[in-house]
Parts: sequence; C-alpha cells; structure tokens
Amino acid sequence: MIKQIISRLQGKLLAEEKTIAVAESCTGGTLSSYLTSLPGSSAYFILGIVAYSNQAKTKLLKVPPGLISSKGTVSKEVAVGLAVNARKISGADIGISITGIAGPAGGTSKKPLGTVFIAIARKNKISCRKFKFSGGRVNIRKKAALTALKLLLTA
Repeated sequence: MIKQIISRLQGKLLAEEKTIAVAESCTGGTLSSYLTSLPGSSAYFILGIVAYSNQAKTKLLKVPPGLISSKGTVSKEVAVGLAVNARKISGADIGISITGIAGPAGGTSKKPLGTVFIAIARKNKISCRKFKFSGGRVNIRKKAALTALKLLLTA
C-alpha cells in the first residue's frame, strides 16, 4: 500500500514538475525515507531535515524560540513554521513538516500521546492539520508519515 501511494505521489510531483523539502521531528526521517525510496526521486526531493531538538528547529529551520516557548514544539504554529522555512531555505515548491508526540513518554492531558501536526506550505497556500494517532511509537511514526504522503497527494 505504501509503495503504491509513493508511486502515485512521485508521478504527480514529476508531472507537475514540483519539488519538495521535508522538516521532520517525531517521525525521525521516515517521511524523507519514503519520498526517496523510488528511483528518480532526486528530480523532486530537495532536502530532508530531521530537527528533533528545539535548538535544531531554531538554528536550522529558523523557528523563533519564543514561538516554541509560547505554543510548544507540538503545535500548529511550529508545524507551519517548519514547513514554510523548509520550503524557503531549500527553494522547493512544497515544504512539509511533521511534529508530534510518538511516545512512549511526553504526552500531556492537553497534548496526549499520538498528537501530531502536519503542515504543507506552497508559495501561496499553507495548510496544517492536527491528528491523534493510536498505537506505540513505531505505529504512530508510520501513521504520521503515511498520512503526510496522502495529504501531499491531495494538496
């Protein structure tokens, strides 16, 4: 199933001559791995950054430290900042980001385990969705990356 989605997405990106940049946190490079799993991915995949620490998010992807402090690393605002800046820094047509809580620790009553934000930034359109995935760490990471692929297909 994942290979079919990746193949369809690759076809779409190539047909539209679009490039993509990825900023990941909780998925640890899973989305970038999926996007580069097929031959020919260098035609559309510009870069993937796994910005796991807040320091990496601020230093590499220029997300303001105050935004992280006030909204939290796992938030719509930070997800949007990651996607927008990944696109700008790389020069890609599309920036996508994933930030969330894969566990097993880190969840709170306001942001429980499995909370994930996925943002997509294009030149004139930005979208961000919040998800609540179930399962353990591996499943949450896979579900988040797969959902990101599906969102890219419809974006």
